[in-house]
Amino acid sequence: MKIKKIEIGENLFGKNDEIARENSELLQKYNILSLNLMGSPGSGKTSILELTIRKLKEKNITCGVIEGDIAGTFDSERISLLEVPVVQINTGGACHLEAMMIKKGMEQLTLNEIKVLFVENVGNLVCPAEFKLGIKYNVTVASITEGEEKPLKYPLMYSVSQLVLLNKIDLLKAIDFDTEKFYQYARKTNPDIKIIPVSGKTGDSINQFVDFIEEQLLIQ
Repeated sequence: MKIKKIEIGENLFGKNDEIARENSELLQKYNILSLNLMGSPGSGKTSILELTIRKLKEKNITCGVIEGDIAGTFDSERISLLEVPVVQINTGGACHLEAMMIKKGMEQLTLNEIKVLFVENVGNLVCPAEFKLGIKYNVTVASITEGEEKPLKYPLMYSVSQLVLLNKIDLLKAIDFDTEKFYQYARKTNPDIKIIPVSGKTGDSINQFVDFIEEQLLIQ
């Protein structure tokens, strides 16, 4: 029996990249700043997102959110309590979001009413970094509970990110975590990466992330 072979890789990534470009052009058309939050499960992406959206709402900066999960609506339910438009995407097993998913998600949003679009990617340190979405900024949320060596173990995640939010700094006294090594490893992987230590629990330094967003809104 003849074996049917499917080439996975260049063609599929090429189609994804094409749709990602379309997403990027659409966001530029509406002058929307977009950020893709990536990180492992439990790193604190949703908690940081909640705090950030509250701060932006206080400044009358409108937000929209696309939530990516394999299953369930736990995170989108939390975000919806902030009274911002949110679209839930369940991948049904895929460990990442793809450009077509973002395209369909944006179709459910009123783009001319949004200034900042957040994408919370599926919790994973590998696959999300491999797929372009058409989102302007990649933001890695890293928790100190994961250890300082993660930038070296998952270099692609850090090399494609412009910003790292080093989360759970409120636990520094209780956890053996070498902050200097983390900074060293992250910048070894990506010399240009910006790092902001934050706490999704106490809100420490979240204002620095909000300031980053406001700065990008001014220059885009």
